[in-house]
Amino acid sequence: MLIAGFPAGPWGTNCYVLATAHGEECVVVDPGKDAAAGVAEVVREYRLKPVSVLVTHGHVDHMWCVAPVAGTYDATAFIHPADRHLLTDPMQGISPESAGMLLGGKYEFTEPDEVRELDDQQRLQLAGLDIVVDHTPGHTAGSVTFRTPYQDSSGAAALRTDVSELMFSGDLLFAGSIGRTDLPGGDHPTMLRSLADKVLTLPDDVVVLPGHGEQTSIGRERASNPYLLQLSKAS
Repeated sequence: MLIAGFPAGPWGTNCYVLATAHGEECVVVDPGKDAAAGVAEVVREYRLKPVSVLVTHGHVDHMWCVAPVAGTYDATAFIHPADRHLLTDPMQGISPESAGMLLGGKYEFTEPDEVRELDDQQRLQLAGLDIVVDHTPGHTAGSVTFRTPYQDSSGAAALRTDVSELMFSGDLLFAGSIGRTDLPGGDHPTMLRSLADKVLTLPDDVVVLPGHGEQTSIGRERASNPYLLQLSKAS
């Protein structure tokens, strides 16, 4: 299995490229600002063909390059319907800090040619990968996570027994923290329900690849993340 990730743009948003092996089709997760060049570098290095762009939520730091990346590779974009409007008008979900970064610029955003909407518990078969969608509102109304079994390079079940799945968590869960809920569309009680229903129910050996910062695991966060510890005590 090939997993390439890199932080992009002024917000340091993690963009991921995922494929079963070198020379195969791939999916791109959250190409934010300045991510297109990094995607192109990964695609060239590993001889990949992007077929899908997956968006965990519609905030500008995660969707800035969705249309350029999808257009370059004739790929389909996937987003939850509650956040789809942000593909063309991401300023509806922007924070004052982000607005400050963009002052003086003229930016136009358009939808990719092909956009498909995501449902909770939907299973996607993309680039040889089996991907489960979990709707996890709270950071935004349309926030989702993507989970896929960890595979070896042949596409078979992983030989490693310490990792069962990969979870692309967007801005739901970080190493030691969770996503903010003070932006338009955010709701803290809803975020806590998403964490209780869609994070704490997962096995400890799920590796979490977040939208910002370092990777972690469900087990590590269950044991040390103050927000999850508080939820566990309340249940």
